Amino acid sequence: MQSTISIVGGMARLPEWQLAAPIDIDIRADEHLAILGRNGSGKTKLAEILAGRHPLFGDAPHYDFRPSERTMASENIRYITFKDCYGASNDRTYYLQQRWNQQEIDAETPTVQDKLEEAFLGNSLDANRQREELRRVTGLFGLDRLLDKYIILLSSGELRKLKIACALVGQPRILMIDNPFVGLDVETRSELSDLLGEISASGVVQLILILSRDRDIPPCITHVVCMDHERMSKKMSVAEYKEWKSSVSESNHDSISNDNILKKVLSLPQHPIPTADEVIRMNHVSIRYGERTIIKDLSWVVKKGERWVLRGRNGSGKSTLLSLVCADNPQGYACDITLFGHRRGTGESIWDIKKHIGYVSPEMHRAYKKNLPVVEVVASGLKDSIGLYAKPSAEEYAVCQWWLSLFGLQGLVSRGFLTLSEGEQRMVLLARAFVKDPSLLILDEPFHGLDDANRALARTIIEAFCQREGKTLLFVTHYDDEMPGGRVKIRRLKN
Repeated sequence: MQSTISIVGGMARLPEWQLAAPIDIDIRADEHLAILGRNGSGKTKLAEILAGRHPLFGDAPHYDFRPSERTMASENIRYITFKDCYGASNDRTYYLQQRWNQQEIDAETPTVQDKLEEAFLGNSLDANRQREELRRVTGLFGLDRLLDKYIILLSSGELRKLKIACALVGQPRILMIDNPFVGLDVETRSELSDLLGEISASGVVQLILILSRDRDIPPCITHVVCMDHERMSKKMSVAEYKEWKSSVSESNHDSISNDNILKKVLSLPQHPIPTADEVIRMNHVSIRYGERTIIKDLSWVVKKGERWVLRGRNGSGKSTLLSLVCADNPQGYACDITLFGHRRGTGESIWDIKKHIGYVSPEMHRAYKKNLPVVEVVASGLKDSIGLYAKPSAEEYAVCQWWLSLFGLQGLVSRGFLTLSEGEQRMVLLARAFVKDPSLLILDEPFHGLDDANRALARTIIEAFCQREGKTLLFVTHYDDEMPGGRVKIRRLKN
């Protein structure tokens, strides 16, 4: 049987990409693989080595891409990383508020159509087949209604769909996707699972998926490799993996117990709370970009101590609505919005608003491009900045380290942020959201890329925090099992 990728005793030459043990793996042409493991277990390192992105000591990976006529790994393997659900990972000009600033759109800003047409470059399809393939892929992902939309205006879920669509029209022999279902709504997750099944059945494209949770294994996957402390297990069939998984006890997170978390969080000193009973009031708010209406005639009141969940399909306006609350959207000044008892545009500064808010979102994750020490990333939450431009006091650093410890990140205090796995980065940004004891906690898809243990830990901390006096929660999720506990109000947005 043909082996598309084979590595024997592989060890990366660069120390930062070396795993704890050499790689021995043989992936057959009729197999579709899932790489599973905890956050920080080495999944991304293994995937990058399989994709040929890092030279090895001794023999390089052996590839056999038949029936593709192309021979290079870069031509045959399309690897969509976790960062791609936020946009181009090499876009150093990106800043947090860019998505909502219409003045950033110029003649060179690409649209969805531009990106899809660019993806066809270098493939073997003639013009008629390209048009047919474009219609097929855009229809499958619901991108046909977004062809004229500028990519900087796309939601994280829409960007995710666009990246996968571009990879498919590029005719890869091997399609590697890091957490393919991250950021996608319920309907799109189901559609993508079906599409992956069609791809695997075609025999033309081979799948390798990097996953943080067992529940995300789609039916098309045939084999599994597990990563644990940067060591790779043997390759197992899905049936063998499930049997092995049921025979081992799930390890508990190496953090403190739920009772201790509640006790620690409730014992924190109480900071001043805004006196207004209404945290947010919006009256007939509408947001437009060109001819496209994102929010239309929305009225909404959020009172102190309430827990709200925003639901809706990708691109329905959830993150845009939150950008108005966080004072990141310049259109907010033209809307009838009152925050913490103060009408927008009546003299308060952005910083007057932000000092009461703890925030994490896909856009924020994308905006952190500097390899700052982890403790400084958390400390930036005290200053409401992306990056650290004012030196915190010793007391402030102690608070940062306390929150890092609560999130089980005490061993990463001095590590560079960009050297962490994507799941570890998300946990750091969650600690950043809590560090100033905010009155309003805004969590926009906070569990992106987290494994089950870290997801459970983060959920416990959120629940404990919301039990404190005067704490208000706005929460965005596409998963029913991520809904916060207690008495929750739901606001559904439609495209």
